Amino acid sequence: MDSQDTYSLVQKSYEQIANNRDAADNQGPSYEESVAMAFGYSVDELRSIPEKANLGLSCGNPLATANLKQGETVIDLGSGGGLDVLLAAEKVGAEGKAIGVDMTKKMLDLAHRNIEKAGVKNASFIEASITSIPLPDATADCIISNCVINLVPEAEKHLVFKEMYRLLKPGGRAVFSDILARKELTKEIKENLALYVGCIAGASQVSEYQTYLGDAGFEVLRIQGSMPMEETRTF
Repeated sequence: MDSQDTYSLVQKSYEQIANNRDAADNQGPSYEESVAMAFGYSVDELRSIPEKANLGLSCGNPLATANLKQGETVIDLGSGGGLDVLLAAEKVGAEGKAIGVDMTKKMLDLAHRNIEKAGVKNASFIEASITSIPLPDATADCIISNCVINLVPEAEKHLVFKEMYRLLKPGGRAVFSDILARKELTKEIKENLALYVGCIAGASQVSEYQTYLGDAGFEVLRIQGSMPMEETRTF
């Protein structure tokens, strides 16, 4: 499967997720809320935003360690329904900006509805691949991402980190959660389409991440925390 086929597969899958979430009419605590809370999002945070912004697709909580400050600009790579963009917009305040980037139009449509419902004025979204984002150099103080980079084709994954570095202001920071493999994945796993869109088959190893980051120009690297997949999400 080449890169374009991979992107098409991911878009089709996440269009369906967006459609399903948009059509959902949850009453009380939801699966999506349980997943987010397992990764450190508080009940207060989740109840402060439209319910459909949370798609239950997190594999961590980058905002917990992003240390966002009032007035900063933050970019979320693979922003989905707008969960982290909405929460980031609150943290950076009226003088700051929260920008979401997603390549799936139906996800962006859902996110725009969530932003409108929340009445947030300092958030916006861009339709683009996270390997090539139409924003100027040195736009962001912080870049975040949550369980998205593994979905980028292996041949293009290094471009994500180069794009992060380009978009960050001097001294800026990138904080992201992703699924990493402890060892080389088998050919059977890598070619399993369900496991790919499920964020498993495209997982990089820690050493590969370190190479991507170092080659892009990042100097201070910290990989923090881990949790076996069976303890986080069920597919």
